[in-house]
Amino acid sequence: MKESRPQIIIGMLILLFMGCAAERPVEKAPLPQEMAETYFNRGVDFSQKGEYKKAVSDYNKAIDINPEFVVAYLNRGYSYSRMGEFEKAISDYTKALEINPRYAIAYNNRGFVYRKMGDYDKAIADYTKAIEIDSKYALAYYNRGRAYYDNGDYENAWEDIKKARSLGYNVPPQFFKSLHEAYEGQKGTDPN
Repeated sequence: MKESRPQIIIGMLILLFMGCAAERPVEKAPLPQEMAETYFNRGVDFSQKGEYKKAVSDYNKAIDINPEFVVAYLNRGYSYSRMGEFEKAISDYTKALEINPRYAIAYNNRGFVYRKMGDYDKAIADYTKAIEIDSKYALAYYNRGRAYYDNGDYENAWEDIKKARSLGYNVPPQFFKSLHEAYEGQKGTDPN
């Protein structure tokens, strides 16, 4: 029996050590949504640094993992617009709107790209849709006012810029002055 006692003790020690090893927490692989958010967050960091190509790469990875990641489309569209790739930006904003048709920011951003491209009617339509969704969206009023201004419709531009200001948007003074003069010149009256 004496010979079996050391074997029992050794066996217990082995089990004890093996049991301790099994007690350690097992690291879990990140869930797909967590991975998508990791790529997305890194894309945001790159975008904030002006590294838009790297941002697009990470947004692509986030979208590959989660094709319904609406904000990733929005941010990738922004990066594309900053790189001058307007058609790709429009495509991303449109996809974001397919996923969430009430996404006012996507309408506003797509309108901004249309305005950059000189398509003022489409820009105005998108800004109008953003305003229909969120009637207090000051930036959309301002942007629509700019599109009206660019299109030579100073009366509607004036109304939108006044509305944007009433909602707290800080309209650049030089633009405000130019619009005021254009409106006066078009109407022959003082808009105040």
